[in-house]
Amino acid sequence: MAKLKGAQILVESLQREGVELVFGIPGGANLPTFDALYSSKIKVILTVHEQGAAHMADGFARATGKVGVCLATSGPGATNLVTGIATAYMDSIPMVAITGQVRTSVIGNDAFQEADTVGVTRPVTKHSYLVKDPKDMARVVKEAFYIARTGRPGPVLIDLPVDTTVGEAEFAYPDSVDLRGYQPRAWPVPSSKAIEQAAEAISRSRQPVIYAGAGVIHAGAAAELAQLAHAMRIPVTTSLLGLGGFPESDPLSLGMLGMHGFEYTNYAVAQCDLLIGIGARFDDRVTGKPDEFARRAKKIHIDVDPSSINKTVLVDYPVVGDVKQVLQQLNRLVKAPDTRAWLNTIQEMRNKYPLTYREKQKLLPQYIIQQISEVTKGNAIIATGVGQHQMWAAQYYQFNRPRSLITSGGLGTMGFGLPAAIGAQFGRPKDVVWDIDGDGSFQMTAQELATAAQHQLPVKVAIMNNQHHGMVRQWQDLFYEGRHAQSRLNPVDFVKLAEANHCVGIRVEHKDGVRPAIERAMQVTGRPSVVEFMVEEAEDCWPMIAPGKAHDQLLGTYESLSKDGGIPQRRHAEPDEESKLSLG
Repeated sequence: MAKLKGAQILVESLQREGVELVFGIPGGANLPTFDALYSSKIKVILTVHEQGAAHMADGFARATGKVGVCLATSGPGATNLVTGIATAYMDSIPMVAITGQVRTSVIGNDAFQEADTVGVTRPVTKHSYLVKDPKDMARVVKEAFYIARTGRPGPVLIDLPVDTTVGEAEFAYPDSVDLRGYQPRAWPVPSSKAIEQAAEAISRSRQPVIYAGAGVIHAGAAAELAQLAHAMRIPVTTSLLGLGGFPESDPLSLGMLGMHGFEYTNYAVAQCDLLIGIGARFDDRVTGKPDEFARRAKKIHIDVDPSSINKTVLVDYPVVGDVKQVLQQLNRLVKAPDTRAWLNTIQEMRNKYPLTYREKQKLLPQYIIQQISEVTKGNAIIATGVGQHQMWAAQYYQFNRPRSLITSGGLGTMGFGLPAAIGAQFGRPKDVVWDIDGDGSFQMTAQELATAAQHQLPVKVAIMNNQHHGMVRQWQDLFYEGRHAQSRLNPVDFVKLAEANHCVGIRVEHKDGVRPAIERAMQVTGRPSVVEFMVEEAEDCWPMIAPGKAHDQLLGTYESLSKDGGIPQRRHAEPDEESKLSLG
């Protein structure tokens, strides 16, 4: 059997795992890896910063369901990946991060560009490897991809000392993985009794609500969720990361729940008698004060990760298993409850408490996002940064397909939007990809415009330029007596920034220019477009649950926003006759 260098074994193993694209930056400790990639069929995307590489791999994975791969050198290269790895870890995104390391003989001696990458990343990975012998390379790659994509997905790190990549070993790629202590196909087999109890609870309920999270999308279970909701006539709300798992155009959709979720949705969950959590973590942004969350309801929780169940909210019917498998069994067992009166109540709530905003003289982000939704017919992939614009995108863009929202939920990583959009565009080149961003968030990774331009990607960027860290400013107004401590940003000309990076730059200052600018960006091919919208500086994101409050104790309600005059804008209009029939 022929011997190969460790770097060659690595590249051959990546190809065996179906990897066609990697994101990264070369450096002294990973030059052998890049040299081996140079002669391979794998396409290497040179990014401007390692954080951009991690976010691109993440966006690629979210958009495609495949494992994203990023590369960095030792020391600062590796540590620059950490924010992106942690982002993927919090949101259960399959990723393999491959880092260079100093020679094994000098590890621990504070060698040039040395960092304990395994130690640094251990808390934010499913597993981290340090490969000290090239004969272990193929096995480690096989295991890394298996761990990343199975069970609850997540990132895995492979740290490669430079002598491991230049040393030689015989290459034989393993056919299977056998890891003692990690048997994801053994422990998530759902209990038939647990599913039967959940089915009985659903059949007995009169005011049920389904709460769907990203686990539905990860499991490819959108069709099974829709079957359950339609057959049982149960309304569906989602977490931020669950958006797209159930079509928001569906009459049974309640949209997003939680801190900036819809007013009527939070009220509906507060009044339901059964909450069916599916692939969701019951995180603090959804529950508010945990002991008052859905306090009238019995609770079902279906999740592949047993550690997520009863972690935040105690549930009555825990079901551990793959969401798709559980829903398939549940759909065969459950009998439809009588939800007619409940659906009528839900519709009354929609009419009484619609999502709203008041028109102002300056441009409003809500209107801009509504226009993007209309122009794209809800069929684009939407990436976002983190802040007010992220919540407005979740509220005002109508997500109807799984894997159409690419956003940082758990870690809340500013700067995520642009590189994630680039990764998504690489993964799904035929789709329209928009990055809806804020001026503060965008600037954190704006240099990756050069990466998008280099590869002639038609990514579209909509910057809501309010010249502030908007969400920080809003909290300062609400909770810090209006003291805007370092929340105002230095002004940036984003049109010039776009043009400097060989992108199309467009500025919009008036409402009548919004639609034409979006349509112009949609027509641009072969390079990115950046549309800078000069929006109202003091616009707040409503509704909102204040920290420590229950999820049905909201600020910025429809009543409070409409009582001072002006014309409130409704996201959800009165349903047509067909929708009324569907609602019962």
